[in-house]
Amino acid sequence: MRKIICIANQKGGVGKTTTAINLSASLAATERKTLLIDCDPQGNASNGTGIDRSVVNEKNLYHSLIGGGPLKDVIVETQIPTLDIIPSNQDLVGVEVEFVSLADREKKLRNLLRNLDTPHEFIVIDCPPSLGFLTVNSLVASDSLIIPLQCEYFAMEGLGHLLQTVKIVKARLNPSLSLGGILLTMFDTRNRLSHRVAEDVRSYFGKKVFKSVIPRNVRLSESPSHGLPIILYDIKSRGAVSYMELAKEILSNGRM
Repeated sequence: MRKIICIANQKGGVGKTTTAINLSASLAATERKTLLIDCDPQGNASNGTGIDRSVVNEKNLYHSLIGGGPLKDVIVETQIPTLDIIPSNQDLVGVEVEFVSLADREKKLRNLLRNLDTPHEFIVIDCPPSLGFLTVNSLVASDSLIIPLQCEYFAMEGLGHLLQTVKIVKARLNPSLSLGGILLTMFDTRNRLSHRVAEDVRSYFGKKVFKSVIPRNVRLSESPSHGLPIILYDIKSRGAVSYMELAKEILSNGRM
């Protein structure tokens, strides 16, 4: 059965897109056919998987959302045979304005995904760093939500707003939406603050926090500039190992 996972946090710089790219690639590496949807007008997930800009201009999420064409028509292959992507660019910025008077506009992406007849076992959606139209559409379309949370000062800032939004979406638009888990990112083993934040988050959220932790890792930070997921850029790095562990945790415990 297909699983749709939304990666969201309205706070920027928490490792959201890094997680979307590398979780998708890690799931694909286990021979699960995976689709990454770049739902952020910045298009960082598209760039981070090495999709050429000319290709993105011809095929992107905006074309399906606005034109109503099938998502299948805007799917692009990546360097990993079992990983595909629906890319995005700055055109998505105008979607919220263009849909302002549209009925059921929050369900647009969900309706497109329901009509997507492809063999993908996992669909991972990378959201913009906001709680606007695109993020709400992603939450309505998803089975579960992963919240990347950086192990730094102000880590939980704004988290309450996101959880409140999830609560509203669940009550009014998507009763099946669940909190798949909170993922600790940018963890520095040498930093006492990282350990303290991790302890506080685990104390408050308990089993909702993934056992897997994403470290602060230079190779992980470098990989997007080369248009490569970390498992292709440096599979032996701590970042690659951590995301593979996250994929195994998701596959093994059925929490998604």
